[in-house]
Amino acid sequence: MRHMFRSGPVLGLLGAVALTTLLATTTGLGTAGWAAGLAYGAVLCGCLLKAGHHEFRPADWVTLSRAVLGSGIAALTAESFTAESFPVVLFTALVTVALVLDAVDGRVARGTRTVSAHGARFDMETDAALILILSAYATHALGWWPLAIGLMRYAYVAASWVFVWLASPVPPRYWRKVVAAVQGVVLAVAAAGVLPLPVTTVAVLGALGLLVESFGRDVVWQFRHRVVPSIAPVSAPPVVSAPSVVSAPPVVSALTGAHR
Repeated sequence: MRHMFRSGPVLGLLGAVALTTLLATTTGLGTAGWAAGLAYGAVLCGCLLKAGHHEFRPADWVTLSRAVLGSGIAALTAESFTAESFPVVLFTALVTVALVLDAVDGRVARGTRTVSAHGARFDMETDAALILILSAYATHALGWWPLAIGLMRYAYVAASWVFVWLASPVPPRYWRKVVAAVQGVVLAVAAAGVLPLPVTTVAVLGALGLLVESFGRDVVWQFRHRVVPSIAPVSAPPVVSAPSVVSAPPVVSALTGAHR
């Protein structure tokens, strides 16, 4: 009976609906904002249910809170493409809280000794979704090329459907986490618009370069350690002598000492 109600995924959906509604009340979200916020919540709930991630640990609740904030960030980002005015301060505040929580859930997991593969995957996918949203918002000031930052993770996953060796696990590397954090911080600063445009452009280009290096290093490692299926040598057919064409009955075999 308890498995009929998945509290974590359902609460994530309800939180996304509540935050989207709150933003609509305070900022006047239009159709695009409503659609993005609710779609984010539905995808969040569906992915968690499909992954079987319903037994939440302390760090998972922190990650879920960050994911719910992502629904609001997605709603505001979608609205920014259609609205005449945009609440930059509110947007930056939501992004800042989400980035701070990104540093909290890992510490909570280690502090409570509840580190899990499900939690790590949940954290990683939440990061990837936030970076995709922020890269979409960065297109306002920089053009469409910042989307390469947000889409790189998903292009990597799509490529693994064709090149199966890309799905093989890679050794843990702290630098990978540093690069992911840099993407979020740089894109958040770009969204806030606090730096001159040339400086922002150089910073986002630098973040993209770090991401290419990080993914490239993993791809090279996976290619070098890919499993190449070996082709078994074709053995020659056994030479059958004429007398043995007809198999002897079990009694004869026993008497003559023949073995299978």
